[in-house]
Amino acid sequence: MAITWDPSDVPAVAAENIAAPMRRLIAESRGLVLLRGMTPEDAALVEASLRQRLGKEPSRELAALMRFRALVDVFASRRLRELMLERGHEVIAPALQTAAQLRLNLKWGFNPQRFTRALTALLDAGDVGTYIVTRELMDAA
Repeated sequence: MAITWDPSDVPAVAAENIAAPMRRLIAESRGLVLLRGMTPEDAALVEASLRQRLGKEPSRELAALMRFRALVDVFASRRLRELMLERGHEVIAPALQTAAQLRLNLKWGFNPQRFTRALTALLDAGDVGTYIVTRELMDAA
């Protein structure tokens, strides 16, 4: 089955579909993927998790995989790395939510400035909201 979406605008996915591989990475003691980048072993775990979750829907599986990889890549930017080091694990779930919805171009990845603004807006919405989002996403995965 051919996948027919435009690579300059990857379709949005449910945040739970991106949270599933992150949860698996954390369970395998590889949760620092946002700070250190993705190794081949991490990539294999992510792909296996998405295949298990979305295997019957290859288009959604590929979109989630591309969004997860772009999420890891965007955290190489200085501002996001500093935000992660400053705020800790509370950044993960809002980052997953942002990555699931923000416009993504496969050639360029996420725009780091837009990603930072969207993520900061979610984080500044309130500590209770961040905690609820974190629990919902990580429990749903």
